[in-house]
Amino acid sequence: MSPYLFLGFMIAGILHALVPDEKIFSYLGESAGKVKSVINASLIGLPLPLCSCGVIPTALSLKKRGATKGATLSFMISTPETGVDSIAITYALLDPIMTVFRPIATLFTAIAAGIVENFSSSSEKKTLLTKPLVMMQAPGQGCGCSCSGGACSSDDNKNIVHRKNVVSRIVDGIKYAFVDLLGDIAKWLIIGTLLAGFIAYLVPEEIISSYLGGGIYSMLIMLFIGIPLYICATTSTPLAAALVAKGMSPGAAFVFLLSGPATNAATITMVMRFLGKKTVMVYLGMISVCSIVFGILLDSIYMSLGIQAAVIVGSGGDIVPYYMQCLFAFILLPIMIYGVIRNKLPDFLNREKL
Repeated sequence: MSPYLFLGFMIAGILHALVPDEKIFSYLGESAGKVKSVINASLIGLPLPLCSCGVIPTALSLKKRGATKGATLSFMISTPETGVDSIAITYALLDPIMTVFRPIATLFTAIAAGIVENFSSSSEKKTLLTKPLVMMQAPGQGCGCSCSGGACSSDDNKNIVHRKNVVSRIVDGIKYAFVDLLGDIAKWLIIGTLLAGFIAYLVPEEIISSYLGGGIYSMLIMLFIGIPLYICATTSTPLAAALVAKGMSPGAAFVFLLSGPATNAATITMVMRFLGKKTVMVYLGMISVCSIVFGILLDSIYMSLGIQAAVIVGSGGDIVPYYMQCLFAFILLPIMIYGVIRNKLPDFLNREKL
């Protein structure tokens, strides 16, 4: 999965650099409408690589800046369930069907939850940000020209500076992706990969196929496992791939992929604290219902096509030559180790000061 992981984080860094927060905030408020704000939030959150806990401060920031409750909830669902990195790894470790199905089902779940929340809320408070923020500028600022004596003229140096700023933002975004973002999930990605290897080599196929081979009961088992578990979309993918290879139905695996990253005990607590008990009920209820419905639908798709998921699992990753997989693995491993050490170092230094 290393070439796809590398590609996913590269795209994540570019998105982080080129998509300003102000643009995101302006599409999610009351002025956008109860439905449109939800759709915008779901689409914006879909490619962003934030985990279920990392999305909390971003979502609460959106709410404080004027986003509707439904838009906030949609963002909290669509963002951790998928991202450019997890979509790329889904293609490498699972198959093209799951790669396409996963973001589509996530988008529908996020939109459905947000719309239900907006239209069922009878005490929605009016946002204070009813008008767009207008930044005060001195004459000539922000227009890409230089001013002299009250008149503006074209200045090529401004364009050069602008191009340099874009390049600088992209470099900073890539640093953010491969240092901060990868460092945040590196430990859990390594643990998830090791657990996937444990399942693949030590867990008998008969156990998985007997209890998780398909049907509503296997999906309910994965739902109850996934909801309280803290696991990000990227980390959950190798676990799901190992289980599918051992005989788990793709529908049951999808329930885990949908419910696991979107929820955990910490996220549920924060939603209850800042958005209310009713919103928690909508949040958990829509994720549970949608994950089961889409799990059943996914199993039906594989059956209608006559495809055994265990046979084609990991077929996407075979496109990249083996030596390239090893090369990217050797590139990513030291970066991941550095990220883990870098995240632990401030805590160690703080303890030493105490």
